[in-house]
Amino acid sequence: MTLRILATSDLHMHLLPYDYLADRPSDRIGLARTASLIQARRAEVRACLLLDNGDFLQGGPMGDLVARRAALFPDTHPAIAAMNALGYDAAALGNHDFNFGLTFLRRTVARARFPVLAANLSMRRGPDFASFCVIDRSLTDPQGNRHPLRIGIIGFLPPQTEEWDQDLRPLMHSDDIMDCARRLVPRLRETTGVDLVVALAHTGIGPPDPTPRMEHAAHALATLPGIDVLVAGHTHEVFPGPRWQGRPGIDALRGTLSGKPAVMPGFGGSHLGVIDLHFTTDPQGRLTVDTFSARTEAVAPATPASALVARPVAAAHRATLRQLSTRIGRSASALNSHFAVIGHDRGLRLVNLAQRWHVRQRLAGTAHEGLPVLSASAPYRAGGRGGPQHYTDVPAGTLSLRHLADLYSFPNRITAIRLTGAQLRGWLERSASLFNHIPPGSRDATLLNPDFPAYNFDVIDGISWRIDLSVPARFHPDGRLACADAARIRDLTWQTRPVADDQIFVLATNSYRLATCGLFSPLVARNTVILDRDAMTRDVLRRYVRRQRCIRVPDRPNWTFVPQPDTSVLFETAPVALDRPLPEPDRLEGLGIGPDGFAMMRLTL
Repeated sequence: MTLRILATSDLHMHLLPYDYLADRPSDRIGLARTASLIQARRAEVRACLLLDNGDFLQGGPMGDLVARRAALFPDTHPAIAAMNALGYDAAALGNHDFNFGLTFLRRTVARARFPVLAANLSMRRGPDFASFCVIDRSLTDPQGNRHPLRIGIIGFLPPQTEEWDQDLRPLMHSDDIMDCARRLVPRLRETTGVDLVVALAHTGIGPPDPTPRMEHAAHALATLPGIDVLVAGHTHEVFPGPRWQGRPGIDALRGTLSGKPAVMPGFGGSHLGVIDLHFTTDPQGRLTVDTFSARTEAVAPATPASALVARPVAAAHRATLRQLSTRIGRSASALNSHFAVIGHDRGLRLVNLAQRWHVRQRLAGTAHEGLPVLSASAPYRAGGRGGPQHYTDVPAGTLSLRHLADLYSFPNRITAIRLTGAQLRGWLERSASLFNHIPPGSRDATLLNPDFPAYNFDVIDGISWRIDLSVPARFHPDGRLACADAARIRDLTWQTRPVADDQIFVLATNSYRLATCGLFSPLVARNTVILDRDAMTRDVLRRYVRRQRCIRVPDRPNWTFVPQPDTSVLFETAPVALDRPLPEPDRLEGLGIGPDGFAMMRLTL
């Protein structure tokens, strides 16, 4: 007797197989394509559950349009309409589902024909979201006897949620995942009589030993009695898979965390999690899991889009295309992130120029007017887990709203904080932890730490510096100290003069950096916030481009690597970069396409 659990996660409004930023169909994303696989896998079994693990309402131009112009969509939100049509049984909320505010979220999920869960979230105003739900299924044994099966579904989201969207702090509180699970899972089992508990855990796979308010708690959850099955997410990775091989307590082939079946189904509909639980009955006639299998299936490029999703999303798709075609200005040069990790990214510099322009305007006539204004931004679209197409790529010529969305993809707001020169150096030191330690004389060493997300690689405009890769990284990707004596930042200057430790600057950045958790939080916690969650960054970028009319951004890196003789490194970039002029042709060499579809580049240090 088999129960099949199908799971999606981190859809991020990728409902159709269409890349809005490149303005072309895509064979890598889209719930409509995943839906065809869902329908096929459902048809193979008698008893099935379809679950989603959060972050389905934000991400991409369609999500922004539906949230900001709600009057255009008075009925059901396109994502909810698609999920209703597919017959989802339950969904957990993810942290990005709160990006457009609590009122929008409540109004949106009210139309869902399935429970929406957030067990470790408590509301200061209004009713809580449901912590868990119970779903009934019936299994049939080989003799034709029917056996009722009660399944408890409980949902968790990162406890940092209200820190990342601080406008939510007066409205809600997200609790520690493990504390909540220890409290609620026994209650779920005792009060409902469920036979099985599935945790929809919008959290990554971290260590099995819990720490307070840990962001990546899926493995720790698996160690708790009472949880039988896990769906992980949040980090856009795929589990089971070879990346996890060799980690204690994880079977990367069988798909278990501490012996329990688990999946993490990628990003944007790229994969479908499939867990098959095979039941038998014990001598008392109770259902027990005899064997199981867990896998993630990649959605094949040739998979057609299902009309179940395409129909309810069609109107929003057309409206999104119309909105994105709005012309804003012109750019004299191409803007792409293909070589952002070695210092060449005109698009990133354009974002920083717009932020500096806005903050200077806002500080005019204040006590901070005379301070030097710097600007920090990161390459949000620079490959990594997003895949080989996940790069900013804006051609020279007309700039439209589509291109601005490509340059800045998150609904963040501009903020500005006061920093000393010493803190500025510390900011860059944390950012430079993106790179692996490269001892002199290394040949074709891997440049980037795969666990360090590009959205934490802040580049600061208005200063210049060098990064010494012969020195180990001082910080782990999560901000923990890795090597206290390490100092990679060299020759830090402002207006050609060395930056003094006690020198005062204003740093324009985004609202996400104000969180009291994360890589940069120790540098923000004790500092004066001069501009607190002001205008939307993309709106400022639009106004800046319109004012300039024709953008001319020099390809003059803010930073470089300290040279290392007889040393070379490898990094991945977009395949199209192999056909474009190289920014440093005497030091860069294309090596072709790698097994994951990325172009491989060699840089001589």
